[in-house]
Amino acid sequence: MAEHFGKKVLYKEWKFDSMKERDFFIRFVENSGKKFAVHKSFKLVTKFAVGGYNQRGISYAPDFVIYSTEGTIEHVYDVKSGINQRAVDTAAKLRFKLFALKTGIPVEVVVPRKHDFKMKLFGFTDSDIQTAHAKYDHHKQLKLKSDGKPVYEYYNVYKNINYDIHDLIGN
Repeated sequence: MAEHFGKKVLYKEWKFDSMKERDFFIRFVENSGKKFAVHKSFKLVTKFAVGGYNQRGISYAPDFVIYSTEGTIEHVYDVKSGINQRAVDTAAKLRFKLFALKTGIPVEVVVPRKHDFKMKLFGFTDSDIQTAHAKYDHHKQLKLKSDGKPVYEYYNVYKNINYDIHDLIGN
């Protein structure tokens, strides 16, 4: 899911959840030379019985799945409008964790920008696996903690999808 209330956008044979998602696809996925899937669904939890009734299962359909030439998953992208609490809610973070548990591959939350994209990994116990960036408010003022130290966000910036996620998380 891209933006919760984004307008659906048709491009060629695909329907995207937002313009941001479509633009990420055009700029970084479509002509990358890599195999890919758009909105491929993965069953994370199958339905199960509770008492005399079934609980529904849980599925997750990332925006893009990128495959290696051998057919293994290289990247799983979920396009968002930001990397804060409003853009990535608790339910999405839970799906990301369940996906990583089932596949061993983290979901990469991406925020497209003019010439590149931010990529954030959620749920890791060590935020230092990604680069620290000082956080600024909408007036371009450095955000500070109560002790006067800067507030940091942790993410990486990429100009293409030709990087190895295992360089960040290990094998």
